[in-house]
Amino acid sequence: MALHESVLEEFGLAPLWVRRGLAVRAAGEAAEGVGADDPDASARVIDEPRAVVQGAADERGARSAHGESATRAEAAGGAGVAASRQPQADSFAADAPRQPRAPSPSPSRQPAPSAPSSRAAEPPSFDAPPGDDFAWFDDLPSEPAGHGAAHAPTEARREAPQPPAVDTLDWDALSERVAACERCRLCEKRTNTVFGVGDRNADWMLIGEAPGENEDRQGEPFVGQAGKLLDNMLRSLTLARDTNVYIANVIKCRPPGNRNPEPDEVARCEPYLQRQVALVKPKLIVALGRFAAQSLLKTDASISSLRGRVHEYEGVPVIVTYHPAYLLRSLPDKSKAWADLCLARDTWRKAGGVPQ
Repeated sequence: MALHESVLEEFGLAPLWVRRGLAVRAAGEAAEGVGADDPDASARVIDEPRAVVQGAADERGARSAHGESATRAEAAGGAGVAASRQPQADSFAADAPRQPRAPSPSPSRQPAPSAPSSRAAEPPSFDAPPGDDFAWFDDLPSEPAGHGAAHAPTEARREAPQPPAVDTLDWDALSERVAACERCRLCEKRTNTVFGVGDRNADWMLIGEAPGENEDRQGEPFVGQAGKLLDNMLRSLTLARDTNVYIANVIKCRPPGNRNPEPDEVARCEPYLQRQVALVKPKLIVALGRFAAQSLLKTDASISSLRGRVHEYEGVPVIVTYHPAYLLRSLPDKSKAWADLCLARDTWRKAGGVPQ
């Protein structure tokens, strides 16, 4: 009996064996009642389990023949197909050969006919999964935050915050910006930036070309012999760089070899000068030298053609004169420079300047 049970379990027909076992037990009890008077009845009782096993094997063979199509039908999920398999399973069970049962001597010993079970038509536990078996991948838990960064979409990089615009800076912020400036190649060989010096509320603003060797070393415009000459010129007009004049340059770093600044260097440095003019709010600007005059007035005209007239820069009157360093080499032109300073004084007075 143990062998038959293992065979049925292998075939997935254990429930069928349970039903047949009930019949066998009833037949055994009937055989005891018949006894030796009816040996054929005993044979029938012994052969009954064999018939059950044989029927189960035949049923399994039939199921194997139709297994592939039945499995596909179940994978498609069609209720009609699954229902159509029920009669087939019943027909397989009906076709299995059976031996006639021994007559029961007493109605009380007659086993009740078992009702057809739907479990016989159920597929074995090892049948193929339904056709949508890959749907379970959709239920995978999402990766915790902080993991799988290589597959996560990269966030848009935030741009580094831009520094405030030059035209919004106050004196201290502007001075720091110039000191740290690297907007052009002149920063590579400078010793110091030359920001400016003087009265930040002055009526007069003097603008030169670019720092020289002495200016680069000391970080102040117009020092050395040229600076001394300029101080003397201002003193003749009762002016001084520490009281009522502000002095600056178009370029804040010394060009190598005291060469003329390149146009791109002027363009990158000019916003600093524009902001200085806006902060000082002078009533008059004196352009010292050809390069300063051409840069402020956006012209290629010679200094001789620009002298003797009133120009304008950022809404402020501009007077053009020679650079003090040039005057040290050309003494006869000092008289022309004095005439220019006199024109500047008259223009300043017309603009509302009051002599001190």
